[in-house]
Amino acid sequence: MSEHQIIEYKGVWKDEYMKSVCGFANSGGGKLYIGVRDDGQVIGLDNSKELLEQLPNKFRDFLGIYSELNLLKENDLSYIEIVVLPYEVPISYKSRYYFRSGSTTQELKGTVLNDFIMRKMGKSWDSQIDMEFSIDDIDPKAIKFFKKLAKDRLPFIDLENDDLALLEKLNLCDSGKFKRAAILLFGKNVQRFFLQARVKIGFFVSDTDLVISDIVEGNLFQQMEQTLEILRTKYLLSPISYEGVHRREKLEIPFEALREAIINALIHRVYDTTSSIQIRITEQEVEIMNESRTSENISVEDLKKPHLSKPHNRLLADTFYKAGLIESWGRGTLKIVNDCINSGLKEPIYDMNERYFSILFHRKHEQVTEQVIEQVTEQVTEQVTELIRFLDKEMDRREIQDKLGLSHRENFRSNYLKPALELRLIEMTVPDKPNSKNQKYRLSDLGRNYKKKKNL
Repeated sequence: MSEHQIIEYKGVWKDEYMKSVCGFANSGGGKLYIGVRDDGQVIGLDNSKELLEQLPNKFRDFLGIYSELNLLKENDLSYIEIVVLPYEVPISYKSRYYFRSGSTTQELKGTVLNDFIMRKMGKSWDSQIDMEFSIDDIDPKAIKFFKKLAKDRLPFIDLENDDLALLEKLNLCDSGKFKRAAILLFGKNVQRFFLQARVKIGFFVSDTDLVISDIVEGNLFQQMEQTLEILRTKYLLSPISYEGVHRREKLEIPFEALREAIINALIHRVYDTTSSIQIRITEQEVEIMNESRTSENISVEDLKKPHLSKPHNRLLADTFYKAGLIESWGRGTLKIVNDCINSGLKEPIYDMNERYFSILFHRKHEQVTEQVIEQVTEQVTEQVTELIRFLDKEMDRREIQDKLGLSHRENFRSNYLKPALELRLIEMTVPDKPNSKNQKYRLSDLGRNYKKKKNL
């Protein structure tokens, strides 16, 4: 068996390996084998009996813990198994704290160490009191929005007219003092307290070339709604289809999966850093990234199956749960995978380490171009076909109109330009400012494929 999260091999014993024992004790526990090479081959020990006597005393004196030691044999070679149980209190070695991450043992420092100690004490970052925040900083509109969402899970909520009493029931304040979670969820001006609590969205045409960007601020409920709306209307495609006579627009990435991913980023991200949530969009992919701290033994593969829900910010997660926006069963990441596969997309890619978490969605429009072209063909008018035929570069409204020989501006807008935009056959060069004087139009990927297929 190779080394991993709960297994480590050492050929001989050195006292510095107590860092590994400390790391196991501070994480999920594990086993340290002495007298075994890194590849798992037993090489044996000459001093196994001495170690069996010495190590328990070392663990007691330097770490303050007790571990089970077993003398094992293979082909007449003796080696030692040290079984380390997880401890609920933080364990240190020579006043330093260590944690197991993957197959490595790492020292915890700075804000990461503070967060680790708080969690061992049963607290999380968002549960800490902020003395500068007061009831006057609470946004009544945010409270009203939450109450509307939470009716199913909190039947009493319509009867609660005292905002302070409601926040106390949600465990967001204590004796009139507000916790950090209350600021993020219901603050009038969240960024005055936590400037980094925002979402950055950008469309990239290369690794470094950013052509469009947005910054979303406000409380977390506002960030959730505004981010989804901006992605839906500005950055992603919604191919049109018909079910009988009914017109359907379905987002290229399943809406529920996208929402789940954004909520996960808002709930699990680390807020005591200078970075924001980043959503990086290209023609092929959408990647949502946020800083995180992996303090539990959860792997990327675990995210694709049912697992225990262990939110980094417990109060944020609890409030989103009560609002009916998430479940508390650790199924969200699995649901994202299933929604994408069921929609014909490739499986999204999760990536995580002790510093960050990301999910990468594959965009659908590149994969279903032929299908979309067939759907669009039924809706393309002669006027739109004419526009597509003559649009061979970026052109402004007047240039296109002149090329088509049209003098009536409203006729051009209503019968040519608007239908082509709605069908996603053309796109604006300045999509965030539709009325910009610098606005031009060009064929979209769908438009280019349509033009080629129809030999226009």
